[in-house]
Amino acid sequence: MAAPLSRRDVDFLLFEWLNVAALTTRERFTEHSRETFDDVLDLSADIATKMFATHNKKGDQNEPYVGSDGKVVLIDEVQAALDEFTKSGLMAGSFDESVGGLQLPNVISRAALAWFQAANPSTSTYPFLTVGNANLLVEYGTQEQIDTWVRPMVEGRFYGTMCLSEPQAGSTLADITTKAIPADDGSYRITGTKMWISAGEHELSENIVHLVLAKTPGGPPGVKGISLLIVPKYLSDGTRNDVALVGLNHKMGNRGTTNTLLNFGDGTHSPAAEKGAVGYLVGEEHHGLMYMFHMMNEARIGVGFLATAIGYAGYLASLEYAKVRTQGRPLDNKDPSSPAIPIIEHADVRRMLLAQKSYVEGALALGLYCAQLVDEEQTTTGAERDRAHLLLEVLTPIAKSWPSQWCLEANSLAIQVLGGYGYTKEFDVEQYYRDNRLNPIHEGAHGIHGLDLLGRKVVMQGGAGLTLLAETITATIDRAESAGPAAAGYAADLRGAVDRLTEVTVALWSAGDPATTLANSTVYLEATGHVVLAWIWLEQLLAVGDSTGDFYDGKRAAAQYFFRYELPKTGPQFDLLASLDRTTLDLEPAWF
Repeated sequence: MAAPLSRRDVDFLLFEWLNVAALTTRERFTEHSRETFDDVLDLSADIATKMFATHNKKGDQNEPYVGSDGKVVLIDEVQAALDEFTKSGLMAGSFDESVGGLQLPNVISRAALAWFQAANPSTSTYPFLTVGNANLLVEYGTQEQIDTWVRPMVEGRFYGTMCLSEPQAGSTLADITTKAIPADDGSYRITGTKMWISAGEHELSENIVHLVLAKTPGGPPGVKGISLLIVPKYLSDGTRNDVALVGLNHKMGNRGTTNTLLNFGDGTHSPAAEKGAVGYLVGEEHHGLMYMFHMMNEARIGVGFLATAIGYAGYLASLEYAKVRTQGRPLDNKDPSSPAIPIIEHADVRRMLLAQKSYVEGALALGLYCAQLVDEEQTTTGAERDRAHLLLEVLTPIAKSWPSQWCLEANSLAIQVLGGYGYTKEFDVEQYYRDNRLNPIHEGAHGIHGLDLLGRKVVMQGGAGLTLLAETITATIDRAESAGPAAAGYAADLRGAVDRLTEVTVALWSAGDPATTLANSTVYLEATGHVVLAWIWLEQLLAVGDSTGDFYDGKRAAAQYFFRYELPKTGPQFDLLASLDRTTLDLEPAWF
């Protein structure tokens, strides 16, 4: 079995490119060193390989189900793996020492956790949702809420979820109908139904802490009337709260994670005379969506990492296969009695492997770059902090959606490399594709992030978001112009693409018609994503410098592939955007 992730690539990105070791000079991270970072990465790789990867296929083949006692049943290996994960202290990762955390840099914590996502996407979902839940409460909860709910999550005794969507209101949160009515004791009574809740019910932990979006009385219509509440499975005194599992959703991939339909306050487990599940308000009423975006944005980057990790695992599996599978002969060999050659010797197989390499290594680099921006935001002040925050805002929809699209394509190419074996269940790559297909939908569908990028992020603060992105990429281009002929040529191509991005953005918003401007926002997302990934590859190429060896030559080849095969795709996309095309707007539903 191939390793799920490349430690050599992780080390290159962290220490040769991002220079993460320099973070140890900052006050927040002075207790750490390169050695502690390596220890965390070694531990993660070891546990992920020995405890998570070993039941990835079994979990896919044995979905969770509801037993005769009404409890969710999972294969035993899930509990064993999560117990080992918790015992290692990795759940505490980047949390502050004040709540029992290890206070690791976010970028190291993300890199470490990527091993688990690559090894077993389903099992890793349980603790990762918990980390996001706890981070939100650390930011917006009271000290009592932190002590009651966060500390047990950091310890791994409680797990957490996020409950947004409803059966009638998937991505349109303005239409949610779940209600939260104040009670005399300061708590709230929650009634309503939530759909697609990952990890919403299980027996893996002592408690499940649900973060629920609901509407409280007196609020304005739409999203401005939404509040956020903590609704635990069990109350502090051990009483079962009125949160009921209605059923499990059965998915094409990521099947080892329970995905649930939950009823709140339907009387199934009623702990009080009043109707409704007991909930506790986070922050102020009617500010819930703003608070939830803290977890949602973290989850979006997390989904990007998940898509990257699954794509990476598929790439390494198909690479290992291509080296040992023999078939065919060189084109200039006409002797049918000569031995067959490994398929990696065929140019088209190398093309598919190189495409995968450019997608997954580029996506991992982008994710780690965004993770380091979180550290920059945490450990700087003033203009530096504002810059990190704004750049992260602009990059988040790309960091979620680009890997979800192109690392899925990497999984498709991995199947193709294996040929007929690729789509059989005896090999892992077909599962990787199914697992990854969920990610273009998770945490906001692909089109939503196009609307977010073009409709909000690049025009925020009077266009400061786009300006900062362009300036950041241009700074890399300027450095590359004196870094040798290859880098200089790529820099010239990228400069043209950045100029085109800026021009097209201005043209789109000069139309004076938001419907026309946003009609092709998904194309805008994809074109901008490719420009960003070309920048990330140019950054990696500069980090390679004059280093020699197969690893560095592989980076050079992947950068060359991206600039020759991928970046040119943006030209026709920008042409379409500049034309203010209305094909999809003017299309009548009756014409289908």
